[in-house]
Amino acid sequence: MTASLETLRKMIDLEVEGHYENKAVIGGLDGVLNWWPEQARQQCSFPQQRSLIEEIVDLIRGYRALDRDGRISTLAQIKDRLAAIATATSNAPPRVAEAASSKKIMPEKEVLPDKEAPTEAIGATKTEARPEPGEPVDVTSTDDARSEPETQSKVADRGSGDAPARAKRTRTTSYARQGLDSPVTAISGIGPTQFKRLRRLGVETIGDLLFLFPRRYDDYSQLKPIGKLEYGEQVTIIGTIRDTRVKRRSAGATIVNTIVADASGSIQATWFNQPYLANRLKRGRQIVLSGQVDEYLGRLVMSSPTWEPLEAELLHTGRVVPVYPLTSGIKPRWLRRIMKRTVDYWTKRLPDHLPTPIRERNDLMALEQAVYQIHFPDDTDSLVRARRRLAFDEFFVLQIGVLRQRQEWREQAGISVPVDRKELETFLDALPYRLTGAQERALEEILADIAAPHPMSRLLQGDVGSGKTAVALAGMYLVAKAGYQATIMAPTEILAEQHYSTASKTLGGLGLGVALLTGSVSQEEREAIYAGISSGEIQIVVGTHALIQDQVDLPRLALAIVDEQHRFGVRQRGLLRGKGYNPHMLVMSATPIPRTLALTAYGDLDLSLIDEMPPGRQPIRTKWFAPGERERAYRFVRSQVQKGRQAYVICPLVEESDKVEAKAATAEHERLQKSIFPDLRVGLLHGRLKNAEKEKVMRAFGGGEIDILVSTSVVEVGIDVPNATVMLIEGANRFGLAQLHQFRGRVGRGEHESFCILLADTTTEVSEERLRAIEETQDGFKLAERDLEMRGPGDFFGTRQSGLPELKLASLGNTPLLELARSEAKTIFAQDPALEHPDHRLLARRVEEFWQGEGELS
Repeated sequence: MTASLETLRKMIDLEVEGHYENKAVIGGLDGVLNWWPEQARQQCSFPQQRSLIEEIVDLIRGYRALDRDGRISTLAQIKDRLAAIATATSNAPPRVAEAASSKKIMPEKEVLPDKEAPTEAIGATKTEARPEPGEPVDVTSTDDARSEPETQSKVADRGSGDAPARAKRTRTTSYARQGLDSPVTAISGIGPTQFKRLRRLGVETIGDLLFLFPRRYDDYSQLKPIGKLEYGEQVTIIGTIRDTRVKRRSAGATIVNTIVADASGSIQATWFNQPYLANRLKRGRQIVLSGQVDEYLGRLVMSSPTWEPLEAELLHTGRVVPVYPLTSGIKPRWLRRIMKRTVDYWTKRLPDHLPTPIRERNDLMALEQAVYQIHFPDDTDSLVRARRRLAFDEFFVLQIGVLRQRQEWREQAGISVPVDRKELETFLDALPYRLTGAQERALEEILADIAAPHPMSRLLQGDVGSGKTAVALAGMYLVAKAGYQATIMAPTEILAEQHYSTASKTLGGLGLGVALLTGSVSQEEREAIYAGISSGEIQIVVGTHALIQDQVDLPRLALAIVDEQHRFGVRQRGLLRGKGYNPHMLVMSATPIPRTLALTAYGDLDLSLIDEMPPGRQPIRTKWFAPGERERAYRFVRSQVQKGRQAYVICPLVEESDKVEAKAATAEHERLQKSIFPDLRVGLLHGRLKNAEKEKVMRAFGGGEIDILVSTSVVEVGIDVPNATVMLIEGANRFGLAQLHQFRGRVGRGEHESFCILLADTTTEVSEERLRAIEETQDGFKLAERDLEMRGPGDFFGTRQSGLPELKLASLGNTPLLELARSEAKTIFAQDPALEHPDHRLLARRVEEFWQGEGELS
């Protein structure tokens, strides 16, 4: 339903609510005939619609003279005709506004942005031509931010005599690509200045603008008579201005007070420091106001409400109003107007890439309708349905992409590694413990993969201390015993050294050659390692990024393992794969990943879970302390150190910040050493230390030379100190659940009972919920799901997952929609993996666009 039809419908509703007393409009319902018919004729193009409009006009003219029963009948007839207009279709050609024309007939210039004084004379006429949206022009106006739609009368008045002037100010430009790929400067009202500003929002083309979705909405769809307003509600009212006055205060401040009335009562609306509004809010003008009802000196008022003239198409009031992301120089009302013009014209030209059977089977909106409704929803239900369609799109094309990655890898020839069960028994017998059922299950999945003729691509995830490393070592051992090589890449030298120490004891003790390759290895040692790898004398190589340097040659690499996968990007994984002939790839993560995130970020990998802890592993006692209990926490830390234990103190920042009230590690280290623990050895670790300094501090702590280690989040991964039994986290409310759980996992790695103390500097309802959750459960997978629900997927790992396209609308908390999209993607991929069928041509293009520059599909 167009804006004019919707406005009249709402006024009819008010009249019904007012018991048919002809008071919905001051002076009577026939007052709408001063403006409504012309607006409706402009917005409704078909002859059948025009005919129905005239019938409505006749019904309204006779309304005043009717009795109650006659009015009831007449309003019902008007509603029927409004509904008929909204659904009327015709083969008649569209009006000039819909035709390809170099002259754009636009609605009357709207109100300037809120709280922004006019910068040109009211009524000033612009002389530059207004093309249809999408017609490429170079707008050379010095202030394109003020370029407003022209009225029909201005276009008519301009006449042909202005052509030379227009020729001087407007230059037609030829673009290589037209349509949705055209620059946004092709849209009337956007010139070079606004283009630069929009580019900061990621908008360069018309298509970009269409998919710049609102960040939230203000619901002003509730229309009420003034006499029935209540304090605190967000509403829209329609009324006539009775009076407008300007008050001037000291220092140039101004207050504009306007009295707006309808047949049921009146209310005062107030605006601050916008004196120009006095010239717009003239007595007798009918306007629409939207905002919150406040109270002042015992009477209801509206403070700084959004307003529009009643005769205008409602964009900022009287509806569910979109609120867009902004940047310096972009005003919300200007952007909303540009968006409305763009959406009205270009959604009709959006090709729908989703095959019709999928849309119909899942009751999904057409793309044209969904994009329109996400910007300017008719109601909240339409908004929900639009969001569902567009979120499904994101999940669907993402899953098509990861399925393609999976198939491309699986189609390559790999190394089939024979699994010797006797050698497996030899390895298992060498372990000082038995594998858990979950470890055995994961190991069997890996062994089945490496025996296959195509490369394995598997994610092994398990909580801290669940035994992932033992499973990985078993695979490496069997690969080496079969005559091949295996490697494991870690994100830090400390973690690489820990893996090397474990591999040397376990695999070296079984007769394999094990080497460590990191940035700290001397050139002489490096050359010896290179030679040992090339000759095959070294079968197991543990290292950091040094493993993917050009000089490293692994001729018989059959198994490549990446630990803490989220610390590496797609590129590093690809480089490691390139070290051998399509080696089997195993990526490990100690950060429990919710199912939805695993299907999204790692949808190209098979998944193995170790969801069972080894027997005898003690739970870490976790306690949330209020800020006033800090001294108690310090006393507990001291008591543990006196027993010969060690402790961590985690701070969220490296140095003081005025913006974030958090304990800085540097200042906290100095305070703790001087004032709290002067007799203890307090160390400092943070990300701005040089690598050599960090390694030195970590080794000192691991060797027992430091009692208390003050650190930022760099300690999250990379330290295994069995003697550390206390993890004290300052500003615990500032970390997500997954990260808190990772910190907690740094203790409890030895035989002694361990503790995690959460110190919150401030708390909110959300942070309290998070801290209670970490207190109550040791299950990392449950915590990961809760974390995803509370924080959203945005930055689950601390940095955005490399290689994963951004999801604008899809929420990874929406498991049912993700699994529905994955199911549909698998179905269509099984039928047409290359998307070569004519019906899938648009889908293939959309998949490529979605993944462009985002990893392996680029």
